[in-house]
Amino acid sequence: MSTLFRSKNEVVYDLLHKSIIQGEYRPGERMVIDELAGKLGVSQIPIREALRQLEADGFVSIEPYVGATVTEISADFIFEIFALLETMEAACSRTACRCMSQEELETLADLVRQMDACVADHDRWSEQNKRFHLLISDYAHTGLIRGMMEKVLDHWDRLRLHYLKDVLGQRIATAQEEHRQIMAAFRRRNTDEVERLIRAHNQNALASYIEHLRLAGHLAAVPEGC
Repeated sequence: MSTLFRSKNEVVYDLLHKSIIQGEYRPGERMVIDELAGKLGVSQIPIREALRQLEADGFVSIEPYVGATVTEISADFIFEIFALLETMEAACSRTACRCMSQEELETLADLVRQMDACVADHDRWSEQNKRFHLLISDYAHTGLIRGMMEKVLDHWDRLRLHYLKDVLGQRIATAQEEHRQIMAAFRRRNTDEVERLIRAHNQNALASYIEHLRLAGHLAAVPEGC
């Protein structure tokens, strides 16, 4: 019975989590428990549990007498997202470079080739890109970093779909070339080079997206040194 209950909680969480990331529930929108329960055909209990977990993951705010609302998202969130990603990926990529097996290395290389084949399908490429970066963490056996990265990448998906969906395609060709360079460094088992390329990959992506956000008026110019 408890296994069934936990499974239902997980299903409800996944459904609401995906709906928030994809923008079905907009920033600031209330998530009414009774309405959600009716829509999903479940009791209030798994809805409440899912909302608590979504609050812990930063997707929902719960306040007394107000209830649950989808957290607001602003363009300047991109600085925090990429700072976290660069730090976590630099750490796990060095370990993965030393520790991943030849079979794991080939799996990663095959994924990059699959991404080459879907550069015109931006949503598919984005899914594979997320898998690429999470696989590196998997191969480093950094469970804590992996869990944190997945949450940060979920927030990136939400930000990307809200502000950057139409500009992603301009970055894909460059990102793929960077992925190939990272793979070449992995093959050489050069940890310093892998870390340098991973950091550059994150910094280049951030610079590209910042430029777009500023041109679109979503970001103000930031004084140097801030």
